[in-house]
Amino acid sequence: MVQVVPQLISLEEFLDWYPDRGGRYELWHGIVIEMQPTGPHEQVAGFLGVKLGVEIDRRSLPYIIPRQAIVKPIDTERSGYNPDLIVLNREALKAEPLWPKRSTIINGESVRVAIEVVSTNWRDDYGHKFIDYEAMGIGEYWIVDYLGLGSRRYIGSPRQPTLSVYELVDGEYQLQQFRRSDRIISPAFPELTLTAEQVFAAGTLEEI
Repeated sequence: MVQVVPQLISLEEFLDWYPDRGGRYELWHGIVIEMQPTGPHEQVAGFLGVKLGVEIDRRSLPYIIPRQAIVKPIDTERSGYNPDLIVLNREALKAEPLWPKRSTIINGESVRVAIEVVSTNWRDDYGHKFIDYEAMGIGEYWIVDYLGLGSRRYIGSPRQPTLSVYELVDGEYQLQQFRRSDRIISPAFPELTLTAEQVFAAGTLEEI
């Protein structure tokens, strides 16, 4: 990640600035950060987008997957996250004041699933974003650690590729983790037939 704007700015200023730029950016405590994902990272995110999109279409689920959306954490006007993949509740978007012109989400209920694909900044996915997504009330949060980069505290020992699904229960995230041939269990997509190793394999050119 690379800091782009030298001075601190607000989320409103960030949203004014963003449309004139290419690429993907996030705002962290007033600092604009350019996200620079690797090819394999994008392969994994793209694979999941296709699979979940097919599931939405096949089951006629009331969800959409936007190309990108900004998620505003609560209690701050200086941060905005851009998840690697986000599944939104189409009906809930009617109550989102910033969505029509800013493609920005402020209500956790609007997000059916937020997905982060782990890169070298894994501490953000397991730390800051976990805390903020939970506080917002986002019902489901996936951390796709396809290279096993996270610390043993998060993915166990020995470290290995792990897909963590956090479900919000009584205001707190409850964790299930999936590895190798485990079928991914998702409250948002209960009929999903996808294994962890299928997701991880998307990050290798040999399997595409």
